[in-house]
Amino acid sequence: MGTMRIKAKEKDGIVNVMAMIKHPMLTYDQAKKQGKEPNFIVYIVGKVGDKTVYEVSTSQFLSKNPFLKFKFKGKKGEELELSWIDLKGNSDSKKVKIK
Repeated sequence: MGTMRIKAKEKDGIVNVMAMIKHPMLTYDQAKKQGKEPNFIVYIVGKVGDKTVYEVSTSQFLSKNPFLKFKFKGKKGEELELSWIDLKGNSDSKKVKIK
């Protein structure tokens, strides 16, 4: 369905993450007006290995193509995996090396 762009940079043991998820995020109202089914991201998780560093349950309040920013303790060279799932069960994930 979509693509993700992720930047993860470490400074002084803290990793700053900026990510954009390409998704139409159709709310109930928008879907009704367009004659479509509602569909939006309901869950996002970020992991480094088996450690969860970011986890959020979301709803239709997120805008189209949501932009996320978060921080966690980590190191250069580790791999961050960001995943999402939407109302219809579609999902996507992407891995990036922390710089």
